[in-house]
Amino acid sequence: MTTDHRIGPPHAGSERETLRAFLDHQRATLAMKCEGLGDEQLREKSMPPSTLSLLGLVRHMAEVERAWFRRVFEDGEAPMVWSDTIDFQAAYDASRSTRAEAFAAWETEVENSRRIELEAASLDLTGHQPRWGEDVSLRMVMVHVLLEYGRHNGHADFLREGVDGTVGA
Repeated sequence: MTTDHRIGPPHAGSERETLRAFLDHQRATLAMKCEGLGDEQLREKSMPPSTLSLLGLVRHMAEVERAWFRRVFEDGEAPMVWSDTIDFQAAYDASRSTRAEAFAAWETEVENSRRIELEAASLDLTGHQPRWGEDVSLRMVMVHVLLEYGRHNGHADFLREGVDGTVGA
């Protein structure tokens, strides 16, 4: 794997600065796990019957970003990236996907999420989570997405190790 260029979260800061930094650190971790790999390597699955691959994780996290930021705070009817229904599993099928396609979608959703967070007056901003039928705060969304990245970056460690024998950071 390449050199670690991630910026770590602050050791002291406001709640919002800390959440933002931890979320960006986890986003950078996913990108780092995929560095230096081509389409075929990114599509390598962990083991049957799993369909999990690094490229599938990138696609899935694009869906997570869209579902939790854009659909909650801007447009509850915004379509998912790879599913006509709200099927997060569809993103895992990266068999015909490319690095360019998956990363372009993911980076677009990350930038939308960052914009939404930066434009919000506070972490107390609420939006409607259409899948739950409930209002949720920006604070809750940031923590939820941070936990999603943490969980999936653990999978990314395993997947990267299977591709080139490295152990995660």
